[in-house]
Amino acid sequence: MAKSQQVDIEIDKLTRSIENAITGDSFKTEIITLTTADLRSIKKADWLFDWKTELKNPDTTVYKLVIVGNDAIIQGLVSLQDRGDHVFMRLIESNKFNRGAAKMHVGVPGNLVAFACKLAFDKGYAGYVSFESKTRLMAHYEKTLGAHVLFRNFMALDTKAAAKLIKQYFTSSQ
Repeated sequence: MAKSQQVDIEIDKLTRSIENAITGDSFKTEIITLTTADLRSIKKADWLFDWKTELKNPDTTVYKLVIVGNDAIIQGLVSLQDRGDHVFMRLIESNKFNRGAAKMHVGVPGNLVAFACKLAFDKGYAGYVSFESKTRLMAHYEKTLGAHVLFRNFMALDTKAAAKLIKQYFTSSQ
């Protein structure tokens, strides 16, 4: 099994979708499985993680967050692993233009985490998602996502926390 990475992303805002950071305009999104054809649009300079290597990992599935009607521009990526009784979130990242003070969109990380929770419900795992957190972000994940500590820096989202995120991001009005 591949070594896990620590989740190191700030949940900037829980939105209904993703929002323009300046205007607050909301954009309908979809999350699609990343393909090898998508790798052409992934430039190393825009990403902190090596997504090309992650895509080759047979134990994981990588998903891309895009704005509906514009799936060529990837807003964020998440790598998920089916552990048989829950979904493990190996990596999660916003595109370079969605990070930092001058980010274009807010809500990308929350959207991706909500998708992981939805997948965990769809697979019959009652929404359970786990991940290994950077120690400095553990309190942040407890506050923003409702995650709880399993042991050391491993955290999980339970049914209640997962359902809350899904309700936030996956509504019929999207």
